[in-house]
Amino acid sequence: MVKTAKIERPRGAARRSPTLGQVLCWCLILTVLVAGFVLSAARTVFVLILALQVAFVIAALWRAIVAIASLKRAETAPSPLEWPRYTVLAALHDEAAVTPQLIANLTRLNYPQHRLEGFLVLEAHDHATLAAAEATPKPAWLKVLIAPPGHPLTKPRALNHALTRATGDLVTIYDAEDRPDPEQLRAAAARFAAEPRLGCLQAPLRIKPSRRRVGFLDRQFAFEYAALFEVVLPGMARLGLPFPLGGTSNHVRMEALRAVGGWDAYNVTEDADLGFRLWSRGWTLGVVAPPTAETPPGAIDRWLPQRTRWIKGYMQTWGVHTRRPTGLGRRGVVALVMTLGASIISAAAHAPTLAWLSSAILIGLSAGVRPEAPIGAIAVLTMGIVASWTTCAIGARRAGLRYRWTDMLAAPAYWALLSLAFVHALWRLVMEPHVWDKTPHDRDEDLPDLTASLVMTKAKSGREAA
Repeated sequence: MVKTAKIERPRGAARRSPTLGQVLCWCLILTVLVAGFVLSAARTVFVLILALQVAFVIAALWRAIVAIASLKRAETAPSPLEWPRYTVLAALHDEAAVTPQLIANLTRLNYPQHRLEGFLVLEAHDHATLAAAEATPKPAWLKVLIAPPGHPLTKPRALNHALTRATGDLVTIYDAEDRPDPEQLRAAAARFAAEPRLGCLQAPLRIKPSRRRVGFLDRQFAFEYAALFEVVLPGMARLGLPFPLGGTSNHVRMEALRAVGGWDAYNVTEDADLGFRLWSRGWTLGVVAPPTAETPPGAIDRWLPQRTRWIKGYMQTWGVHTRRPTGLGRRGVVALVMTLGASIISAAAHAPTLAWLSSAILIGLSAGVRPEAPIGAIAVLTMGIVASWTTCAIGARRAGLRYRWTDMLAAPAYWALLSLAFVHALWRLVMEPHVWDKTPHDRDEDLPDLTASLVMTKAKSGREAA
């Protein structure tokens, strides 16, 4: 049995109190705002609006830069002389309905079976998922692992437990609803072999809406993912910048993962945090082409808790990495601001901005006068909207989606919903910072035949052994 080194876990989001530097920074900002409103409220409002406009312009230019950078695709690395040992992890909780589907999808992975190990990490009290996992045929390399009782009850805590048993040179994470491209592991392993300082690779996540329903939220969610995983992250990778990882289909060099202490069990977006922690230790990040198909969360009662968790986790990660921003370096700080910072600010600003614009136009029309909204502000807002539309259009094309003009017109309504999620996230960050909002998943209608998948896997394993 291969011995694994003891891992020192990061404190990270477990610390709820801000540092002295963070407190002083917030006090300075509040002091300047209060003094500004006392001395000249009108001038202060003007400066704040101007600052918001500048932020919109910077965000639009940023999207243009990463979109251009993403045009140059990474070259395919040659296959290594010997395939590294790969560990596949999937932390499941209340996923009995889709566990057989996940096992079937993992069975389809095209990688030397004798170089694979995998763990389905379950909670001891989750009897339904445990029963489903035990009853489903599995390849020999895939095992069921029970996480010990403990706090917090989060996905990263379960993954950290599996890390103590993992023996792979590389490790990847999948979620219950994932259907990874069978060639994803080979493509990632080849890149790691070719680039010794590469710490992590992110595969694109492509939303596969249900054939029974394709609603407004499903389509907008798919386009949002397409913009992020097909344009923004590849562009940042080409620019040599760190970025927040997706919660699944990220492939990590085990040496790098152990060096940073595994995942932060108290951060509800441990993936976003991990990307910046790897960068701070001198590792680089990249993307890999073979995608992973996922299903959208669904209606608002599922979408809102998921998005609330993401924004809350972004807030946690922002708080953690602004304690000592010098650890990220200048490029790391720019990446942190333009990803997590921009996401938080835009989520907070979308609905108020839309409400201000709509009220200005409606009041002007009802009074029979020209709307009071300044032309410059409208131009800046339009610039930001067009940049977002363009990024979504490029991403949708690469993901094989059709981005229609009706989707473009509906996008502002979706962005406004992010403000609702922001309010929820801020409240939850204060009241329940480490509670994980679980997103339920439905069984995929295109579920492959489990027995056939397992038979093919055993036959392939036999040929490799021969």
